[in-house]
Amino acid sequence: MVPRSLVVGCGAYLPRRIVTNAELAERLETSDAWITQRTGIRQRHIAAEGETTSDLATAAAGEALRRAGLDGADVDLLVLGTTTPDHTFPATATQVQARIGMTKGAAFDIQAVCSGFIYALATADNFIKAGQCRTALVIGAETFSRILDWNDRGTCVLFGDGAGALVLKAGSGEGVLADRGVLTTHVYSDGRHYKQLYVDGGPSATQTTGHVRMEGREVFRHAVVRMGEAVDAAMAAMGITGRELDWLVPHQANRRIIDSMGHRLHLPPEKVIVTVDRHANTSAASIPLALAEAAGDGRIRPGQLVLLEAMGGGFTWGSALIRW
Repeated sequence: MVPRSLVVGCGAYLPRRIVTNAELAERLETSDAWITQRTGIRQRHIAAEGETTSDLATAAAGEALRRAGLDGADVDLLVLGTTTPDHTFPATATQVQARIGMTKGAAFDIQAVCSGFIYALATADNFIKAGQCRTALVIGAETFSRILDWNDRGTCVLFGDGAGALVLKAGSGEGVLADRGVLTTHVYSDGRHYKQLYVDGGPSATQTTGHVRMEGREVFRHAVVRMGEAVDAAMAAMGITGRELDWLVPHQANRRIIDSMGHRLHLPPEKVIVTVDRHANTSAASIPLALAEAAGDGRIRPGQLVLLEAMGGGFTWGSALIRW
């Protein structure tokens, strides 16, 4: 029997510093009303000086492991979705591996921008299904503030920093847990659109870090279409409709996109997890941050059907369906 990836713990970390829209309006030609109306964002967390992606990821991983009743020595796969690694190499995941005391298996990064957590989850799930690991730690972590042009109001108001993590454990797929765990994952990309959302730097092209550049209108248009396709694929794979979902946990990029996806699935607003107002777009961290919050406050409960979806630069996009 093929093992099932059961979710046994989740955790999150947000930097202490909060930057409000009003604070940004003091140095940019913008306002709280302008940002809120167009994005739904009211504030974002920004990493402190010297606080790295590995710091955020380690904190989120530690909480997830504690909630799972495990420690780092139990983990035999660590997959970290990030666009903002500490260094060009080695993988930031290996730094987290060392800090949590994980001494077996493999740790590596996945770069799919805002879809990074979905890609990481799909990868870990397939490792478990193939019998190549038993306990996987899946993390999304970003210090996106480090690649923003803080004079570009079209991008710098949109993003924040943070990290979230899930612990997956191989289950038998039998008995009372037979229908629990990761049910299906779907990932896609289309490199023809990379110039619509990218960073204008990199070690090979410019030997610089660079800054985020975005054609916002085009990204919005593609996001609604592509995430819709990914959602349809997940539901078709399991033979369900949107009305059977208990929760939609979307990538937290823009409130209008989030609302459009909820409407497409015929879900009432109270079944859609929204954190974009407080976290802004934390890229690969946004979905696990939202999951950790909703599971932590008791909204997401065991046995419920949870749909995840995201789109990011590349373009990349994907979905996952989990029986919690």
